[in-house]
Amino acid sequence: MSLSLENIELNKFYVSLMQDIAAIQSTDEEGAISEQIFTQQAVDLLAASGESENIVVRYDEKGLGTQKQHKINAYAISENYETVDLFITIFNGTEEISKISNQEIETASKRISNFFRKAIYAADDEKNKYFRSEYVDEIEETSEIFQFAYTLAKSQEVRENLVRVNAFILTNGSYKGEFPSGTTISGYNFYYKVFDIESLFNISNKPHLPNDIDFKSYGFSIPCIQSPSITDDYQSYLAIIPGEALAFIYEQYGARLLEQNVRSFLQVGGKKSTNFGIRKTIIESPEMFLAYNNGLTTTADEIIFEENGSSLNIAAVKDFQIVNGGQTTASIYHTFKKDKADISKIFVQMKISLIKNKEKFSDIVSNISAFANTQNKVSVSDLSSNRPYHIEFEKLSRSIFTPLTDSQPIQTKWFYERARGQYKNARLKESLPKSRLKAFDLKNPKNQMFTKEELAKYINAYQEIADGKKVPVGPHYVVRGNQKNYVQFINFNLEKKLNNVYYEDTISKAILYRASEKVYGVKPNAIGDLRYITVPYTISLLNHLTKNQLDLYKIWKAQDISGSLKQLLHSMMVQVEAFIKDIPGGLYGEWAKKEECWLKVKSHGFDFDLSGIVQDLIDKKNPPKRIIISEDEAEMQKRQEELEKIKSIPTSVWKKIEDWGKETRSLSDTQQNISWNLALKVRNGSNILPNEISNGIYIIEKVIENAPELLFEIDELSEHIESNNSKDPEITLKLIRKMVEWDRVKKRLKPHHFRMMFDIINDKEQLTAQNKKYCLMNYHFISKYGFKI
Repeated sequence: MSLSLENIELNKFYVSLMQDIAAIQSTDEEGAISEQIFTQQAVDLLAASGESENIVVRYDEKGLGTQKQHKINAYAISENYETVDLFITIFNGTEEISKISNQEIETASKRISNFFRKAIYAADDEKNKYFRSEYVDEIEETSEIFQFAYTLAKSQEVRENLVRVNAFILTNGSYKGEFPSGTTISGYNFYYKVFDIESLFNISNKPHLPNDIDFKSYGFSIPCIQSPSITDDYQSYLAIIPGEALAFIYEQYGARLLEQNVRSFLQVGGKKSTNFGIRKTIIESPEMFLAYNNGLTTTADEIIFEENGSSLNIAAVKDFQIVNGGQTTASIYHTFKKDKADISKIFVQMKISLIKNKEKFSDIVSNISAFANTQNKVSVSDLSSNRPYHIEFEKLSRSIFTPLTDSQPIQTKWFYERARGQYKNARLKESLPKSRLKAFDLKNPKNQMFTKEELAKYINAYQEIADGKKVPVGPHYVVRGNQKNYVQFINFNLEKKLNNVYYEDTISKAILYRASEKVYGVKPNAIGDLRYITVPYTISLLNHLTKNQLDLYKIWKAQDISGSLKQLLHSMMVQVEAFIKDIPGGLYGEWAKKEECWLKVKSHGFDFDLSGIVQDLIDKKNPPKRIIISEDEAEMQKRQEELEKIKSIPTSVWKKIEDWGKETRSLSDTQQNISWNLALKVRNGSNILPNEISNGIYIIEKVIENAPELLFEIDELSEHIESNNSKDPEITLKLIRKMVEWDRVKKRLKPHHFRMMFDIINDKEQLTAQNKKYCLMNYHFISKYGFKI
């Protein structure tokens, strides 16, 4: 039965994914390809799970069907150049999930490996002192993949630091076979991974991909002893792990071993650096490493033991994570690889905590990491979505509606996804009845959902932050990818006081960023091929040139940027991209990550005409008047929404809920009484008390979870009402304004009826579902006296 339910959920996921792809393609002005839309959806899931980062979706293929065929759909290079991730997609536009054959996987593996082989192959040209690659010399600079191929062929950092290449085969089909075997290409370790529709579905429901390591199968023995302290939450063990075992797993997993990908390995620095000391001990005194080094702090979801005489050995671990000791692990590996050091005498003490309380898994791991890393400015707890800043920002996003506009006559919300899956879960709660789901989708459109990583991008791209002579927040950090940029964001933003004005300005920055991306365009009608660089640089430069005087409140009220601002942004992005590309060597992506690049862009004398955006700047003589909403007002708004939800359930259904609660004992006597009261109050339009509202919401959620069929009647009633009201006009801001203008002259409405509509068009009253009903009543009333649409 459980398998059947899993299949049902998987099919729902597939249908939803394909619908999203079709919707994006139909609304994309540049005619995006379904395969690349799917690729973007898939890599977003992989990035959120920590499997990869800084992924760039780019397409290139050549000679398909021939011996030298290659294809690539996306790529990523880790910040420290240790890892290159390649992505190739097998996409089928079928209505149902298709089966992927071993032959299709084998073909994809050949195509992606051929791309890497062509791009990385280089001969050392002694005369010109640079690496050359035949492939990179063949492709045009305007090609989507040129920048990546150029980096592989000519970047000294890649040559010196690259450890592993991961080839991801992505597909929306179902694959049940084995992964292709790993290999070595031009001296680099090359691993294959297949992510089919089931894998992507599982990722969408999990916070991260687990690191399951079988030490025994690799020939390693990890002796350990159990801590005498035992709790219901965790159990700790002290172990001794060989340096060879650490080097082996680091070569395969890299930064994925580090909890939540918080840190990447810092390159071995000067004599005072921690890594230098570790390296020195490994080379000169390997037998003293255990005495000198503090060891590792790790966590696991499950530990598999084996007894070896009187000792206890760790045979395998599931979801193994290093929360402290990443530098130790990486230093052992790099000293072994680069210095050819003998690490057979290296042993490291390891504290491994088995997390038994699965519900508290994330919190316990974050706390262990935080206390194990007190010397660092940034700890895992800082990255946690449970920080007060994120919780407060989420509250604001749930309570603040966008203003009404002519192009958007319905008030909506920008849904902040503090933790992964919140939007999906919130939508599922509203899936019964369908009328509630429609209301949710209208109020919370999917294109207005954003994550904490996107929040960091919008804020950091808008305005730089200087710390002495350094610029730790700016577009050069946005370019470095979500993880690096997010770390800088939390270092400088989490202590800020939040209110509705801060929230509205932040959404304006999101609107500006997304509008800029749209202005930049996509291939083949894009400004260039550096959108991920040019957009944040241009936004930062715009704010710098206007001296932080862009009228964000105007953007908030319009929920868009003006045409004149769009024209300026296009002109700026053309020049900014050309300037960034005008560097020797052609490694634009690496150049744009440097603070020096931003300083040069900021100080360059560009030829921009800012006169056309005067109306987009704050009028110093008449600055926008902002009203801060109190917590009480926000709570009232939440109560109003909950009240509407309760009123949307008809009296007959509330009575059925009462009967169900009584028969099944699923509701207490008090809750049964509340259901009975709500049935009467909904029928009579009586006042519903705050206590009844909160209990009513709890009862509704319990019904959705245990007896959703009780709510099916609402859909039937809604369809009946819709058919009866099919001739009624849609109540929009435009229609309300017309009714108000008509009644100013005719004066047929009662004063309080007129005032309600007047307040709506002046942003003093919200156009709730209930107010729409009142406006419709006003419409029918004045239509009797000659009002016409």
